[in-house]
Amino acid sequence: MRVGLISDVHGNLVALEAVFEDMPEVDALACAGDVVGYNPWPAECVDELREREVPTVLGNHDVAVVEGSAFRFNSMARAGVEHARTELDDEQRAWLESLPTERLEFDERVKLVHGHPDDPDRYTYPEEFSPRLLEDEDVLVLGHTHVQHAEQYSEGIVVNPGSVGQPREGDPRAAYAVVDLEALTVDTHRVEYDVEAVQEAVAEAGLPSQLGSRLARGK
Repeated sequence: MRVGLISDVHGNLVALEAVFEDMPEVDALACAGDVVGYNPWPAECVDELREREVPTVLGNHDVAVVEGSAFRFNSMARAGVEHARTELDDEQRAWLESLPTERLEFDERVKLVHGHPDDPDRYTYPEEFSPRLLEDEDVLVLGHTHVQHAEQYSEGIVVNPGSVGQPREGDPRAAYAVVDLEALTVDTHRVEYDVEAVQEAVAEAGLPSQLGSRLARGK
């Protein structure tokens, strides 16, 4: 079984569509959270994952949208949260609110979290990857850092597929990964998308211009 892994879509529909078009054939999809925030299309991104029935966990921006708790965010993040709160209808908001902070999928072989298995708000960078993060699952999928990385251990795989909608490693291409549960291997992928179209939509939505400019730098 091959599973396409995504995370940190952050309302970037153009990047999400590019990822789905580029992704090799998979049997299922899974998302490590933060469907909304930052970019102009939170409702459309929620609908894409709902319609595809993608198992998804709750990210910190998702929480901020459903709870109105963006006070700790910087001005760019707050603007994205407020935009999402105005764009989502009741059904879309209810779907976000229904997401768990952790889930086991695919015969409990894949665990999805957003930040860290012990704390959904904790950033887990590549240098912190370790087989100690694994419990009984074969694959641990996490996001939050927007940094793509995967490690294969004898105990299993720890992978951050990277950010679809706002990469932060200096590579502006949208990121995702594919895990093969039979071979227990993982491949990371990047795909170009129309950053200028997103920048134009950021301006049209009245969002901070920095949200568009940072996409071109992958920062």
